[in-house]
Parts: sequence; structure tokens; C-alpha cells
Amino acid sequence: MMTYLRLFFEFFKTGLFAVGGGLATLPFLYEISDNTHWYTHADVANMIAVSESTPGALGINMSTYAGYITGGIAGGILASFSLALPSLIIIVIVARSLEKFRDNKYVNRAFFGLRPASVAMISMAGFNVAKTALINIPAWQQTGVLNDLFSWKAWLLAAGILIIDRKWKLNPVMQIGIAAVIGIVFQF
Repeated sequence: MMTYLRLFFEFFKTGLFAVGGGLATLPFLYEISDNTHWYTHADVANMIAVSESTPGALGINMSTYAGYITGGIAGGILASFSLALPSLIIIVIVARSLEKFRDNKYVNRAFFGLRPASVAMISMAGFNVAKTALINIPAWQQTGVLNDLFSWKAWLLAAGILIIDRKWKLNPVMQIGIAAVIGIVFQF
């Protein structure tokens, strides 16, 4: 029961403060991982891969995945509900008072101030994902060999996807499909 209460609290907090969309939840997912040990940082990378390749909002997909890992089906449902609940509450409040504050300069300034914070959170999330996918610090610490620091297959895949994207402008679904096939064939 305590796990479910903690799950509710952690994802409610994430939903309340993750401004900027699904990728903005990544710093919170890393923090939850560090504080609870329910899943690893490598599991977060898997959450992103699964969430990006399934229909639906990224944040909700990741919360469902994390909740499922932690508490099974009930945990997945609870984490998703908890993540969405703050938005629902805030939207209801904002919708009721929107007309009253539409031209309020303080409200407009607050939203303008939230933009850089969202960019910073999403950028940091992208950095953490890249670090997890492209750099292997534990392997380097074990051997001390600089070559072991980098996940060369991942670097080649990232470079290949960038080149393909620049040359042929494939849609994201095709890119995900290509990356998945390459990951299976080359045993990432």
C-alpha cells in the first residue's frame, strides 16, 4: 500500500511541476529512480524508446511504463492518473478564470518566464538521454580504456539517423522503425 501512495505522490508531483511536455518529465523520472530505486537510468532509456514508439502522449506513456515496472497494472494506471491529475485540476481552474486574467500583465509575464525553464528542462533531459545512450562510464571505470567510454554502435546509429534525416527527411515513425530494426540486427 505504501508503494502505491508513494507512486501517487511522485507522479502527482511530476505532473504538477513538469512544464513543457513529455520530455520535461525526464528529470523527474531520473530523480524518482535515484530516490526510490524502482528502476534504473537504463530503464528510463527503455521507457523513452517504448513511449516514443507507441501512440499517446510521451509523459503518460512513460508514467504508465514506470508505474507498471513498480506496481504492475494497478501501478501503471495509478502513475498515469497521478501524472494527469494536476493538469486536469489546473486546466479546470484556468478555464474558469481565463476571461478574468486574459489581459493580466503578471500572468502573461509568468507564462513568458516559464518558457526558458521548459527549454532548460527539455535540454537537460535530452542531455541525460544522450549520455545514457552514447557514453558507458561504468565500462570505462572498469577498464580505464578511453575506447570503452563510448558506445560506438550507438554513435554510428545516431550519426546514420541524422544523415538519413538530413538527406531524405523521413518521418519520425520511419526513423523509429529503422532504429528498431538496426537495434535488433546489430544487438544493441
